[in-house]
Amino acid sequence: MVFFASVLAFTLEGASGQSIPQALVGAKLITISGDEIETGTLVVQDGRITAAGPVDAVSIPAGAVRIDCAGKVIMPGLICTHNHVGGIGGADNSGPIQPDVRIFDSLNVRDAGFRRVVAGGLTTVNIMPGSGHLLSGRTIYLKMRRGNTVEDFFIRDADGIVMGGVKMANGTNSLREMKGFPRTRAKSAALVRQEFINAGEYRERLARAGGDLAETPARDVRMETLVDVLEGRKIVHHHTHRQDDIMTVMRLAEEFDFRVVLHHVSEGWKIADQIAEARVPCSIILVESPGGKLEASELAFETGAVLERVGVLVAYHTDDWINDSRLFLRSPALGVRAGMSRAGALKAVTLAGAEMLDLGDRIGSLEPGKDADFVLLSGDPLSVYTKVLQTWVEGERVFDRSDPNDRLYAVGGYGAGDDAEPFTCCIADEGNE
Repeated sequence: MVFFASVLAFTLEGASGQSIPQALVGAKLITISGDEIETGTLVVQDGRITAAGPVDAVSIPAGAVRIDCAGKVIMPGLICTHNHVGGIGGADNSGPIQPDVRIFDSLNVRDAGFRRVVAGGLTTVNIMPGSGHLLSGRTIYLKMRRGNTVEDFFIRDADGIVMGGVKMANGTNSLREMKGFPRTRAKSAALVRQEFINAGEYRERLARAGGDLAETPARDVRMETLVDVLEGRKIVHHHTHRQDDIMTVMRLAEEFDFRVVLHHVSEGWKIADQIAEARVPCSIILVESPGGKLEASELAFETGAVLERVGVLVAYHTDDWINDSRLFLRSPALGVRAGMSRAGALKAVTLAGAEMLDLGDRIGSLEPGKDADFVLLSGDPLSVYTKVLQTWVEGERVFDRSDPNDRLYAVGGYGAGDDAEPFTCCIADEGNE
């Protein structure tokens, strides 16, 4: 009984804390949606931002808890559009196209990667299957709340539908000497094209049936996923590196009129004008060390700047473990070094990613009415010396570097790779088990 009482007390404490306004006073506010505020106040209540502005312009509600943040920096929670934490396992070797797979069916929310994520200031992530298939399944958009099961992390739309996209890939990853898999780039595109044709025909049969069960085709989860893509309900998140592979993706997207975000785009700088003309957003990665696949050999730090100059919406992602989520702020810093604007680079780890996930009206900037997702930093986000001090999701602190347990996941050491304890679990007092 002690255990369950502890769980209940913890839960009620969190719930009541949400209803009391909290005012973080004196920090520099990087709002993303507007100018940076040198000395500001951020007020949050019931999981939302209620005010964000200069200290002398924000009225702090009576009874609010004041938190002194002088000398610190607050910016929106970081958003990673491409992440693989959680011990994922998506599509298998049975075929190159598996739209029936749902990545959240394989997620372990106690995986240490989830603690690395909040240690890096990330508050929303798009967890993806791997890229070894032309289509490896549905992705899932997760909020890094305190939770005990994957359902606690789900982001739902206005209709209560769990939000996520569809992962696709081309290039060398899916070329295999296995039955059913393509051996050339042209065959890869042909297989994808035929699958979308099949999905279009399935959609037409559903429409002709008009709800008549006798005429309605048997439920096909594979086709359901692709119909969601064809009708714009799901965004395709497409792994692609070489300039010819990027062009193939955009060609297919135009042919079947589906929404797509290009991921990685190592050679995107070569065809920036074409990407801009297609009005396709790009989620890019910066890799600091040599090695990796040959098709990414011409990856350039300047890609973000080149794409920004021609008007492409640009986000950065970690592809964790490729880049550790704890070090995500290195990406915009390196982007600025290579010519990207400060505003564009900071947007690339916040609001741009939110827009690519259809969440731009809910997260990604410090604006009244948006979710209270933010990160407290020791200094400027583009400085190598800056540390993530706290990470907040929907008005609740989910990471605090001053807590030894959280600090372990931030800096590493013995036990940092172990599964985390459930957030809602409290150890019973000694002698009362």
